[in-house]
Amino acid sequence: MTKIIDGKAISLEIKDELKKQVAEYKEQGIEITLAVIKVGNDPASAVYVRNKEKACEYIGVTSKTFALPEETTEEELLDLVSDLNKDDSINGILVQLPLPKHIDESKVLLAIDPKKDVDGFHPISVGKMVIGEDTFLPCTPAGIIEMLKRSNIEIQGKECVVIGRSNIVGKPMSMLMLKENATVTITHSRTKDLAEVTKRADIVVAAIGKAKFVTKDYLKDGAVVIDVGMDRDENGKLCGDVDFDDVFDKVSAITPVPGGVGPMTVTMLLVNCVRTVELNK
Repeated sequence: MTKIIDGKAISLEIKDELKKQVAEYKEQGIEITLAVIKVGNDPASAVYVRNKEKACEYIGVTSKTFALPEETTEEELLDLVSDLNKDDSINGILVQLPLPKHIDESKVLLAIDPKKDVDGFHPISVGKMVIGEDTFLPCTPAGIIEMLKRSNIEIQGKECVVIGRSNIVGKPMSMLMLKENATVTITHSRTKDLAEVTKRADIVVAAIGKAKFVTKDYLKDGAVVIDVGMDRDENGKLCGDVDFDDVFDKVSAITPVPGGVGPMTVTMLLVNCVRTVELNK
């Protein structure tokens, strides 16, 4: 029988663990504060920021949101990041993407102090992850590893195929799978005979942003499928990169969309916030 990997339930389990940890820190007089910067009026960003604020509140972390107007200049944003870097009461800094087109995202992310980089996007964090040093991990890939482990799905020795090579999911996902001793193949838009490659996989991670792209023809019997996609189907309904109904009977385990990977991303951000205490001793 196919197992549906419940991201909501797993993320709640982790949040409850974090809640206890944060309460213990408070008893020691340690408060944790996350600064969230949002520029402009992107409706999806507003939803994400609200979700992060609620999640912080749930575990007892203070969140300070800086909502800046669309016309904020790059220099003004960099000045704010610099001020937050110097502010000892701020543990983590998160800049909500996407930023308006006149602002260079990479420049802004690079300006965040790596000790406060709770998104795990800074090149120093990425470099440490690649060589296996303790650091902040990118939230979505770290959440996927956590989901697999808490669902008792073996990673070691398994063949894993990652569809997509973005800096946010595809590349770090492959690194974290390697760290767990999987054999990893990264595929992308130029991969020849993609279905032949994905059919070898024990674990498939789909992160390409194409609605219902992965069908049962791409999978072997009993594969584990992690769907990172957040797309809309022909009826405007939220769906993933995997055709859930088409593959369901063929796979051994699958994440739904919504309710799979999504909740884990915000939760792993909280994990990174709480880890600032240990990492920055």
